[in-house]
Amino acid sequence: MQIRRLLVLTILGLSLTAAADFRTTMEVWEVELTYLRLPTSANGTLSFSDCTDCNTQSIRVTVATRYTVNGKDVMLADFRKTVAGIRNRADQIIDVFHDLESDTVIRVRVKL
Repeated sequence: MQIRRLLVLTILGLSLTAAADFRTTMEVWEVELTYLRLPTSANGTLSFSDCTDCNTQSIRVTVATRYTVNGKDVMLADFRKTVAGIRNRADQIIDVFHDLESDTVIRVRVKL
């Protein structure tokens, strides 16, 4: 019985050590289309905020940034056209994937 208890405590101790090694490498923002400004070029910036009175954040995009519409990767120009055609901008959510290490947007996704 003591061996089992010792084994359980050892395993719990090891798992706590492993949990301490995790670090956040990416943030995903859910942004209303109303508060989003898409880049005009492949090496530009994407700007967004959480609300009308919130601070605007600007994050670089690169040629490696992926733009996804309904699970399909598209070019930035096609993504901009699709987003421009959305009528109810306040109800449309855009996911912005921000890589913290490179401080760039790695993916922008919309589900229509």
